[in-house]
Amino acid sequence: MFPIRDHNPSGRTPYVTYALLFINVMVMIAASQLVVSPRDQLAFYADFALVPVFLSEGHGFAGLVTSMFLHGGWMHLAGNMLFLYIFGDNLEDEMGHLGFALFYLAAGIAAGLIHYLSAPYSNVPTVGASGAIAGVMGGYLLLYPKARVDIILILIIFFKIFPIPAWIVLAVWFAMQVFGGIGSDPLTGGVAYWAHAGGFVAGLVLAVPTFLRLGGTSFWHKHHGQPPHPEARYSVTSIPRIPKK
Repeated sequence: MFPIRDHNPSGRTPYVTYALLFINVMVMIAASQLVVSPRDQLAFYADFALVPVFLSEGHGFAGLVTSMFLHGGWMHLAGNMLFLYIFGDNLEDEMGHLGFALFYLAAGIAAGLIHYLSAPYSNVPTVGASGAIAGVMGGYLLLYPKARVDIILILIIFFKIFPIPAWIVLAVWFAMQVFGGIGSDPLTGGVAYWAHAGGFVAGLVLAVPTFLRLGGTSFWHKHHGQPPHPEARYSVTSIPRIPKK
């Protein structure tokens, strides 16, 4: 079960969101050309990934930013970019292009710092835009808790798309990160659950000024937690079955 789109169209072209999508894809292509051996990969990650033990030793702080634009594979990239595409444009719409760019970077850095605090002596490189995008999701939850999000449910051979409120999608996702973090050991690598959870909380906090500018809780009451504009309509709610030959 994962989201594929929301019913919350943006009122302006999300140039920063598109730029982030483009940069992440281009960096992935460039990295795949540069890193051709395990030795190259180790050197590349040492220079550009977030390595917590480096921060404890007093260097490697640039990795808090550069790691946001690196990914461990094409599926890792695709998943992150899907979430950015779904939720990023609406925050950019409310925050403005520059405001959203600063918000994204701040959320990503906060996520990286939370990950560092969870395992300050880990030598496992961490890469991915997940922390920054988790911040986008936290901000989205604050502004549009009842916006409808289409999720696709896959049960073996059954496929179904149906809309549910954003707060359910995002709350379930956040809970999964917290429970995953409790049950994981950051020293051994794997998913950076605490970076995700920390980025989510950071994004929610960083979105408070925008929320207050829009009217705070009166913004919720006025629009019932939904976007203040007509929602997008989609005619397709299920995936067609392939007929048997």
